[in-house]
Amino acid sequence: MSARILVVDDDSMVAEVVARYLERDGHVVECVGDGAEALRRALANPPDLMVLDLMLPKMDGLQVCRKLRERWPVPVIMLTALGDEMDRVVGLETGADDYVTKPFSPRELALRVQSVLRRARGASLPTGTGVLRDGELAVDVGAHEVRLRGDEIMLTAREFDLLAHLMRNPRQAFSRSALLDQVWGWSFGDSSTVTVHVRRLREKIEPDPTDPRRIVTVWGVGYRYEPLAEP
Repeated sequence: MSARILVVDDDSMVAEVVARYLERDGHVVECVGDGAEALRRALANPPDLMVLDLMLPKMDGLQVCRKLRERWPVPVIMLTALGDEMDRVVGLETGADDYVTKPFSPRELALRVQSVLRRARGASLPTGTGVLRDGELAVDVGAHEVRLRGDEIMLTAREFDLLAHLMRNPRQAFSRSALLDQVWGWSFGDSSTVTVHVRRLREKIEPDPTDPRRIVTVWGVGYRYEPLAEP
């Protein structure tokens, strides 16, 4: 599964090591050292995936991700400093699909890249090309497209997978750890990842995100999808 990947890090040694590992997997890799140039290149010719450091000259990673999300749903893996939980949460809220903390194993990052690419291309979704419907909300699994009242809703690959999973299992409560396992494919991880993605989904599909009716919280457990339309 080869892809065009843009690696954005002002540490040339880190960028070179990451590029070497990704190229071994058959990817075409371009390295950029500052945020402004990375955004310019990504908007002019969107890559299949971006590996994006948070701390960058000229424009930080959060700004790059936010501005990129306004135009293209390019999958983003953010690189964050070890222990900076707030940076990870803010990065996910901004639109990152995944994160890796520094110092990191280049091989682990390469595996995360493969995972995000599979999800972005729909390979990790359950088989089938049907349309999941709940009233004015329609999720076309085959086309990887979501529409609300006829208007297309732009979701990241992780947001799409999460919504499709919940809609395939209506009224079933899932813990955050179960969703990490079944949607992200992680046997361990930070449960705030799920919390942030649920919050972002609510902002996009709920009539009132502060009073969600579709993706509801099950206190002490996690979340479940509650259809608005009658079956």
